Amino acid sequence: MAGVEFKKGYKMGFKAGEESVDEGLPGWFGTFADMMTLLFAFFVLLAAISTMDPVKLQEMANSTGKSLGSKIKKENAAEMEGEYEKLTNLVDVKNALEQSIKEMEEAMKEEGKEGDPPMDITTSPKGVTINIKGDYAFPSGKAEMKPGLRTLLIEEITPKIMASPFIIEVAGHSDSDPMPKKWQQDYASNWELSAARGAAVVRELISQKVPAKRFIAAGFGDWSPRGLDTLFMDPTKLTWETVLKYNSTPEEKRANRRIQVTFLKPSHHSAKDYTD
Repeated sequence: MAGVEFKKGYKMGFKAGEESVDEGLPGWFGTFADMMTLLFAFFVLLAAISTMDPVKLQEMANSTGKSLGSKIKKENAAEMEGEYEKLTNLVDVKNALEQSIKEMEEAMKEEGKEGDPPMDITTSPKGVTINIKGDYAFPSGKAEMKPGLRTLLIEEITPKIMASPFIIEVAGHSDSDPMPKKWQQDYASNWELSAARGAAVVRELISQKVPAKRFIAAGFGDWSPRGLDTLFMDPTKLTWETVLKYNSTPEEKRANRRIQVTFLKPSHHSAKDYTD
C-alpha cells in the first residue's frame, strides 16, 4: 500500500512526506538565453567585418585574463637570445619601446634638456610603429643620417628588432614643400627623397647584423602626413587639398618629415623565425 502511495505522489511531483520536486528555471530564461546568443553572434559578426588593431586586442585579452585571475601564457617569455630578451608578440614590442621612451625622458630631465624624445609609438591594424622625428634624423632635403639617428638605431631599435620575429617596414616621409631646384639633381621629388631615407635606415640596420630579408624599404613622399596615416580612409579618395591641410604649420611639416619603423602584424607575412 505504501508503495502505491509513493508512486502516486511521485507522479504528482511529490515524494511521500517531502516538499515538491524542483521544477527548474522559469520559462522566460529560455527566451533570455536565445536573445543573449543572438546578441553574441551579432557582435562576433561586427568584429569579423571590422579592422582590428592586433596590439590593442592582445592588451585587452591580457587585461581580461588578469581580471579573471588567470595567467596569460607567453611562449618563451623567459628565454634569452644572446643579450636580447625575446619579444614574442606585438604587445611585448610596444611595452619594450615605451620603456625605452620613458628612460629617454628621464635622461633628458637629468641633463636639463627640454622637449620630447626623438621618437614615439603608435599602433594600428598594420602593427606597432616607431615614429622618428625628421629633424632629428636627417638634414633638410638630404638622406644622410644625423649621428643621433644612428645612435638611436643602434642602442634602442636594433635590440628590439633582433629580439622579435616580425618583418620590419622602414618608410620615409616628407612634408608638402616641393623639392628645391638646387637639390633636384640628387632627388627629383619628395618621392625619391623619402625612399632614399627609408633605404638609408635599412642599410644601417643591416650593418648591425639584422638579416636583410626581414626588411621592407618604402617611401611615401608627401602623401601620408602625420595624423592622416592613422585614419581609416580610402586612399583613392585622398586629395592634395587634404594633404596640404595637414601641412599648414611649421610644426606639422616638421612632424611629417619623419621615418617610420613598423613591426608588421604577423598576417602580413608568414615567416615565424629569422635567425640565420
